[in-house]
Formats: sequence, C-alpha cells, structure tokens
Amino acid sequence: MTDELHQAARVRGRRPPQGDPVVDRALSLLAAFDAGHRSLTLGELSRRSGIPTSSTLRLATRLQAWGALERGSDGRFTIGLRLWEVASLAPRGQGLKQVALPFMGDLEEVTRQHVLLAVREGGDALLVERLSAHQAMPVLYRVGGRLPLHSTGVGLVLLAFAESAFQESMLAQPLMHQPENVAVSPAALRRTLAEIRRDGTATLRRRAPHPLVSVAAPIFDAEDRITAALSVVVPQENAEPRLLGPAVRTAARSISRGLGARRSIGAPLT
Repeated sequence: MTDELHQAARVRGRRPPQGDPVVDRALSLLAAFDAGHRSLTLGELSRRSGIPTSSTLRLATRLQAWGALERGSDGRFTIGLRLWEVASLAPRGQGLKQVALPFMGDLEEVTRQHVLLAVREGGDALLVERLSAHQAMPVLYRVGGRLPLHSTGVGLVLLAFAESAFQESMLAQPLMHQPENVAVSPAALRRTLAEIRRDGTATLRRRAPHPLVSVAAPIFDAEDRITAALSVVVPQENAEPRLLGPAVRTAARSISRGLGARRSIGAPLT
C-alpha cells in the first residue's frame, strides 16, 4: 500500500484536513439566525457564520433549493418552512404537545396568563409550546427559545429531576440569575432542588423586567423519567402559589399518565 493510501485510511471518517465538512458549514449558516436576527443579508450571513461570502452564497443557494432557507425580493435570507416541517416530527416535541395541549388550555383558561411547556436540551430548557391569554403580562419567553435551567420555573424542575451527574455538573459552574445578573449560590440552589423534588413543584419569583411568579411541575414519560416541565407564569400581584401549585401539579400528572407514566409526581428518584 502506498503512503498516499495509508494517509487516506488514517483520515477516513474524520474531518477533512483542508477545512470543515460541507454539512458543518451548512449548519453554521442556519445557526447564524436567532430571535434577534430572523432576516439576514448575504454579507450578514457570511459574517455571522464566519464563512467566506462566495461559499456562503453557494451553500445558501443549496439550502434555499431544499427549502431550509427562503430569500425575499429584497435579497435577504430567512429560515424556510421545510425546517419547521422536519422539526414537527421530533417525538419529544410533537407527541408531547398533542397530549399536553388540552391540559395547557385548561390552565390558560383558569389563569388568563401564560402556560409554558419545556424540555431539556443540553444545558438549557427549550420552550416547545406556550399558550397565552390576550390580556397576559409581557414575558421574555418564545416558542423555540432557550431558557436557563437555574433561573426559570420550568428550568428548575427539569434540573431538580435530572440525573445526579448532570446536576453536579451544573452546580459546579458559575451561574447567574437572568435577567437580574445576580450570582447563584450553589448551596442555595442545591436546597431549592431538594425542595422541588420533595414538593413536586417549583415556585419562582422574579422582579425584572416585570414582577412575576412562575409555578412549575414535572412531566414523566413511559419509562418514568422526566421528559418535560409545565408551568404557569402570572403577575406577582395576582399570584396565589398555594392555589396554583395543585392545579399545575394535577395537569402535569394527567399529561404524564397520557404519556404512559406510572410514577407519582414528587416520588423519589430511583
């Protein structure tokens, strides 16, 4: 075997030495979009992805042909509906939402505010659904947005019922309450997580940007593992956590049963 063939065998299946694989660069283009940058020019797309303009145009054209990107008459790119079509097939989102929506609707009708449904994605909570009444208070949360685990109601529930190794990795990090930008005490957070596991609900009070209270509860799947968190978000002046807690917990328990769970909310981890 020649030296060239030996070299080819060594690098087969790894990242080509001349640069990123095409799929990585295509994903970098998609990752250039966020809630504050929903529409980008070719130059903006190039700068935010770190890919040269000529390559950006070539890749964006391919993504546009597939439907992952769309381009308006002004030449600006936006995310295409094909990505939404594919994302709707994700079982952790779609199947969960089908079971959860009727119970979320009941909570929204009672509270006339916001009802959130979130799953854990990496080190964040990912909001997969939100129901909001017309007169509901302003909130920072949007469907598809990421929320910090340590400083949101749904996030605290997902963290409290996560595996111990993941909890310890989070507690070892320097964490800040957002949007207040106040440091989190690991000892205080550890106590909070223990209380959530004991009570089966999390209650979070926040003063900025608007005073609010979030009450959240865990949702379990057919393997009795936490799969999501459900919460209501209400103005602080109208909040009655002692009344909201049982309502949210009951709805979360009903969703869990709809997913095939046998575990009772608040039962200790095994």
